[in-house]
Amino acid sequence: MDICLLAGRIMLQNGAETYRVEDTMIRMANARGVDAQSFVTPTGIIFSIDGEDKTRLIRVSERAIDLQKITRVNTVSRAFCSDKLSIEEAYEKLTEIAASRHAYPIWLQIVTAALASGCFLIMFNGPWSDFASAFVCGAIGFSCALYFHRLTRFKFFAEFLAALALGLASFVLVRIGAGQSQSTIIIGSVMPLVPGVLITNAVRDLMAGHLVSGMSKGIEALLTALAIGGGIAASLFLVAS
Repeated sequence: MDICLLAGRIMLQNGAETYRVEDTMIRMANARGVDAQSFVTPTGIIFSIDGEDKTRLIRVSERAIDLQKITRVNTVSRAFCSDKLSIEEAYEKLTEIAASRHAYPIWLQIVTAALASGCFLIMFNGPWSDFASAFVCGAIGFSCALYFHRLTRFKFFAEFLAALALGLASFVLVRIGAGQSQSTIIIGSVMPLVPGVLITNAVRDLMAGHLVSGMSKGIEALLTALAIGGGIAASLFLVAS
């Protein structure tokens, strides 16, 4: 039970789909001849073993996107189900995965987000002369998102402030002549903040029949999009006034 819950918690905290978390937990339990039931939502896991009165509940209050951790858990799960790992070995490896930090340092995440912002600007038919401006705005927006996420537990407030910051930065860059098309710069630099993985997981959960998780993730993605749009609208309002 401890192994299944730990594997499920790591996957859920790092962006795995709900049905994938449930399937992994059930497969690991069945690999040791145990019939189990699991119910997973974006904020918690309920797990029980048939024939026993003991049922465990784990709350998941913080979630991020780290696909490498999900891949590592899947590797451990496959080895465990193939009898290549004992219970003790699997638990030790899962504990190491849970304790490990993000695979990439913060500065590399910011640089990558900035580079992606410039590429999105080109994809949306923006001029090459605005690439540097989108790069800077993307770095500012992503940096602010990471910073405000640490200061406040309200994710949507942090994303609102990040969008507000990059909107104001784009205005400043256009005003001083470093950029030409403010709208294209904003569109390109805001893309790293868009909850693409969350939207994809919501659709996949709905298609798999997990209506509660799919709807909740879809609403979370909608609120995130509204927070980003509100931040951009607030920056344009401040500039206009």
